[in-house]
This record gives sequence, structure tokens and C-alpha cells, in this order.
Amino acid sequence: MEKNETINQKNEQTQPLTPNKMGTKSMFPLIISMAVPAMFSMMIQALYNVVDSYFVAQISEDALTAVSLVFPIQSLLIALGIGTAIGINSLVSRRLGEQNFSEANSAATHGILLGLLNYIVFLIVGLFSRQFVGLFTSTPAVIEMGTQYMQIVCFFSFGVFVEVNIEKSLQATGNMLYPMMFQLIGAVTNIILDPIFIFGLFGVPRMSVAGAAIATVLGQILSMIVALIVLTKKEHEITVSFHHFHINGRIIKNIYEVGLPSIVMQSIGSVMVMGINAILMSYTETAVAFFGVYFKLQSFVFMPVFGLNQGIMPIIGYNFGAQNKNRMKDCLRYGTIIAVVIMVIGVIVFWTIPNLLLGIFNASDVMLSIGVPALKTISLCFIPAAIGITFSGEFQAVGKGTYSLLVSLLRQLCILLPAAYLLSVLTHSLPLIWYAFPIAEFFSCIASILLHSRIKKKTLSKF
Repeated sequence: MEKNETINQKNEQTQPLTPNKMGTKSMFPLIISMAVPAMFSMMIQALYNVVDSYFVAQISEDALTAVSLVFPIQSLLIALGIGTAIGINSLVSRRLGEQNFSEANSAATHGILLGLLNYIVFLIVGLFSRQFVGLFTSTPAVIEMGTQYMQIVCFFSFGVFVEVNIEKSLQATGNMLYPMMFQLIGAVTNIILDPIFIFGLFGVPRMSVAGAAIATVLGQILSMIVALIVLTKKEHEITVSFHHFHINGRIIKNIYEVGLPSIVMQSIGSVMVMGINAILMSYTETAVAFFGVYFKLQSFVFMPVFGLNQGIMPIIGYNFGAQNKNRMKDCLRYGTIIAVVIMVIGVIVFWTIPNLLLGIFNASDVMLSIGVPALKTISLCFIPAAIGITFSGEFQAVGKGTYSLLVSLLRQLCILLPAAYLLSVLTHSLPLIWYAFPIAEFFSCIASILLHSRIKKKTLSKF
């Protein structure tokens, strides 16, 4: 009790005991120190995505198709969780930059409650699993496997919702090591349990696709447990406490001013995937299976950039709160350069060894004929995507989440889906459909640059 009172007193001071590194440390080393742990954990997450699909692909192509059809629902789940967490991260980092520690604590505490409320939403969604999968296929085996996978992922999603809010709250303080540890625990647990539950090793019953889902949620729940222990037993620059806690509508509003656009932005991705799946189904289910594989492969390229974004967002948010526009500019410049380098490497890999990449998933000759040219075409969007992602991080960090939403709407609804549909209708050529991705990314990149210029003129000029 005395320890908690001491921590609370420390956090209610108007000045921190030591300067926060986000306002003082040299920029490039600061970005590296904050981004590398997140990038590493994201790479582990990408490895989990590939390993998960690798084992599912060994069951059958129907199993891979089933998991691919459920992918948009998993994306919606992650969108709600990550979007809320980004709102928390943005608010906590800005309040710390303003030296408003009591409100930073309140935002982090609200995060736990919001995580549980988000879980209830997907508990309900899981009740309609069979109806959702049946919208896209009439193949009984695909419907059955997809239903099992979706129900398990939704019914036990409380782990990911609570953990991600704790993770982002700690990242907002500049602590990237604990969040990395949380993600590693979940991903490694998943990787270890996948083959055991899917194929029935060491006396465990063979559970096929359902086993992959069980491995996923067990990894998330274990990660949540560790996060709660770290949050309650270790000292941090923020304190989460429900003692005398009252729900504050203004805090929730501030969280979702950034979080809601992020949720919608990421949810748009799920709508896009469902739309593309519907278009691809008119050609062959193998194209849908490939599209699911593509998202697993591209995660090795995009996840490190998202990890980089996790590192630069608190830095930009903190220095925005401290009104230090020069450090904000330096952070964005370094972040963009690093992101572009990562994406260039991704393009080279996708163009040089597409057969090997698809071979990881036991690709049939038909999938190879579809996937090899598709990987080369879609990867043309990677470099403009690097600029869009880093600028979206800036928009969210300064509280302009609607800008990120606007760019995402352009990329995935206003341009990509219509372009894919028109290419399909006008050409009846599956290979040409993939050109919708670089077309959409090019125009959304231009929009990101224009919105960044607007922030410089309208907001940063006041500092």
C-alpha cells in the first residue's frame, strides 16, 4: 500500500525526476533504441504468421482457403484492438510531453477497461461464424474448418485486447523492451504449440485447423498474463490503478479521437480483403488461398516498418506535446529513410525468389502460376507504402487520426477495390487485377505528402 502511494505521488509531480530520453537523446540512436525491439518482435510475429499458415497448408488447400476466408475477421479484431491502443499510446505520450502525469495514468487505466469492452464485441461476432464463412463458399469442408477457426479466435480474444493496450501504454513512456517481451512470448508460444495441436503430437489429439486457432489464443492469453504481472509488479512512468477510479468521458473521447480513425482505417483493410476475395472467387478458390499466402509473406516486409512506426510515434507525440518541431522533423526524416530501405529489400526478395517463397506453403502448380507474377506486381506498391506508413504514424502521433483515415480510405476503398473490379470486368484477366495495388498506393502516397505539408503549415508553424 505504501509502495503504491509513493508511486502515485511521484507521478503526480509537475516535473519528472529525470528528463525523458524522447526529448533529449540524439535522434538516430533514440529511434534505433526504441524501434529495434518493436521491429524484432514484429519480425517474430511475421514468422508466426508464416509458420501458422505453413502448418495449415500441410493439411490441405481447403484448410488454407478456410483460414484465408477468416482472415478479414481476424483483421477486424486486430483493428479494434490496435486502433484503441494507438489512441491510448498517442494520448499517454502527449500528456507525458506536457508533464500531465495524472491524465497519462488515467488514459492507461482506461485502456484496461476498454480492452474488456472490445472483447465483448467479438464474443458476439463469433456467434455468427458459420454464416460469415458461408457467404464466400459452398464447399462443406471449407465452411466447417473456417467456422471452427473463427469461433475459437473470437470467443477467446480477451487476451489480445487486454495485452495490446498494456503494450501501447508502456511504449508511450519510451519503454520498448517489455512490449517486445510480451509479443515474443505470444508468438513463440504459438509457434511451439501449432504443430502439436494441429497434427496431434506428444499424445495431444489431432485437431487440424481448430488446433491452429487454439495455439493462437493460448499464446495471446499467456502474453496478457505476463503483461499484467509486469504492469502491476514493476515501476513505470505511468501507474495503472482502479483505486478511486471513475470513468472519464473526456479521456475516452480523447483516446478515440485518434483511436477511432485508426480502427476504421484498419477495418477498411478487412473490407478490402473481403472485396478482393469476392472478386477472386469468380476465378478460382486457389486465387483466394494465394491471396491469404501473400498477406503472410508481405508481413515480413511490412511488420518491421510497423515496428519502426511504433518506435517513432511516441517520439513524435512527446515532442509535439513539448512543442519541439525540430526533433519531430528529424524523427520523421530518419524514420522515412529506414522504412524505404526495408521496402526496397522486400521488393528485391519478391522479384528474385517468388517460387521459393510460395514453396513454403506447399503451393500447387496452379498456385505457382497465379502467385509468381502476382508477387512481383503487388510488390511494386512497397516503396510508396513506406512513405504512407511513416506519415500515418506522424498523423496519429499529433492527434490527426482523421488524416490517416483519409489516406486509408483512398488506398483501400476509393481506389484499390474499384480499380481491381474494373480491371477484372474490363480485362477478365486475373494477372492484371494485381496492378490495382501499386496504382492505389501511388495515389495515396501523394495524398500523404500533401497532408503532411498541411500539418507543417497549419499546426507546426505555431510552435
